[in-house]
Amino acid sequence: MAIVGYARVSTLDQSLHSQTDELRAAGASRIFEDKASGKLDTRPGLAAALDYLRDHEGDVLMVTRIDRLGRSVQHLVRVVDDLKARGIEFRSLHEGIDTTTAGGEMFFVIFAAIGQFSGRIISERTHEGLAAARARGRRGGRPRAMTPNKLATALRMRADGHTYDEIAGTIGVSASTVSRALANALEAIA
Repeated sequence: MAIVGYARVSTLDQSLHSQTDELRAAGASRIFEDKASGKLDTRPGLAAALDYLRDHEGDVLMVTRIDRLGRSVQHLVRVVDDLKARGIEFRSLHEGIDTTTAGGEMFFVIFAAIGQFSGRIISERTHEGLAAARARGRRGGRPRAMTPNKLATALRMRADGHTYDEIAGTIGVSASTVSRALANALEAIA
């Protein structure tokens, strides 16, 4: 069984030394590092560590603190579940999470359940907020580039023989937007 460490700091001017020293002292035989935000799901050092662990059933991925692996509970749960499916354990030194023990595994399951609950609450609040906005007549999403006034101008200009590029330049949208809007308008009339 090998212990593989993962260390991460958020900015380039921060040092990884305290984490790497702590990981080595706890038995890490190999350490992968990143200088990147924990909000990023794809980080080169983490990807290399996970790839290295791919063929090492029985090994352990270890971090000094759980927030070094990631800031999103959902991302943390995905990574640890993926490791577990491959027979690889997880250990976080400061939080005392160690999935090689029954207590550590139970703690992580509770942690994952809280994360899932939190995600569902956020999703429900988002849906409630969107429904309330719709009830007040507001639409979500990006505003349409082609307003009714721009469409009317585009229809007049096209009838006068102007090209899509000329129309687009005049009303401030792309030629493909003009083409699509005019085709939809003509289809609606037909």
